[in-house]
Amino acid sequence: MYKLIHQDHGARRGEFHTPHGVIQTPVFQNVGTAAAIKGAVSTGDLKELGCQVQLSNTYHLHLRPGDKLIKELGGLHRFMNWDRPILTDSGGFQVFSLASLRKITEEGVRFQSHIDGQRIFMGPEESMQIQSNLGSTIAMAFDECVENPAPYDYVKRSCERTYRWLCRCKEEMKRLNSLPDTINKQQMLFGINQGGIFDDLRVWHMKEIAKLDLPGYAIGGLAVGESHEEMYHILDMVLPHAPENKPRYLMGVGTPSNIIEAVARGVDFFDCVMPSRNARHAFIFTRHGTMNLLNQKYERDMQPIDPECGCEACRNYSRAYIRHLFKAKEMLAMRLSVIHNLYFFNELMERIRQAIMEDRFEQFRRDNVEKLAKRL
Repeated sequence: MYKLIHQDHGARRGEFHTPHGVIQTPVFQNVGTAAAIKGAVSTGDLKELGCQVQLSNTYHLHLRPGDKLIKELGGLHRFMNWDRPILTDSGGFQVFSLASLRKITEEGVRFQSHIDGQRIFMGPEESMQIQSNLGSTIAMAFDECVENPAPYDYVKRSCERTYRWLCRCKEEMKRLNSLPDTINKQQMLFGINQGGIFDDLRVWHMKEIAKLDLPGYAIGGLAVGESHEEMYHILDMVLPHAPENKPRYLMGVGTPSNIIEAVARGVDFFDCVMPSRNARHAFIFTRHGTMNLLNQKYERDMQPIDPECGCEACRNYSRAYIRHLFKAKEMLAMRLSVIHNLYFFNELMERIRQAIMEDRFEQFRRDNVEKLAKRL
């Protein structure tokens, strides 16, 4: 259940009640694709970093170690020792990212495994069954994420098929949640809005999926090649048609500036691999902009990465030291940098929530959108 606590212009401050705890929104979900954050970050670390929701990947866990094994071992929460909410994506994004290894039909998608070439079939029912085996808090509907740009006629057909797939997902989840051996009988299904960069398809699709009265709704198929302006335009078109009493999730986004702009338009949930992926390559987010720790100017710099940050890396180590660790190819470099970037993103959301509650979000937006995108 979603509860809207306060609204400042378009920005929403809410709570989403789940079987694994209450999520304070707007929220950034920390991406642990294979049930772990890349960079040697543990679930204990995630709690220290203020992580509320951990996101894992249905397709990857289905391949390795196998969703049936995870169910046998008590579900994903027990497997990875995490007692807070988990969202699992549906495998639909792999329909997009593994384009050369797939064939799409009305029934579903035939893949070749990127690991060993094994043939796999996944449709709405299979995706729901895998996510039910994982026992995640929130399961995402199986959809097709279409690349941008794509021809109108193809996007229209894909959009209509994604709607039919969502109806099948809803029915299958209802069936799975009624079974005696289901791990999480209160698993929630989020629908996904598609439609490329075509206003009429986006609006039609959101209106149709809103009628299904699901616990939450995502906007998918963005941050896949379109400009930031096109993304913001789609949000402006679609969000007025999304249910106000349900959380809105912008999938795969994004930079701090993208997040602030999307919050201004009424988005509640975000996820992105960017903070951890960039950190592993010494690309760091700070309150004053981004920095590349490999730059020589940090060789003798004994300041913390960000003097205003309270993370483990900034409390204990200098820019010079962490730069040295990268140069020496020490694993600790990645760990400290990932810890910092995830702390930064989780704290950013906390600052956004506070600004909304105090009716100063528009000022926060003006102060930070350009500054956080600046290269130091």
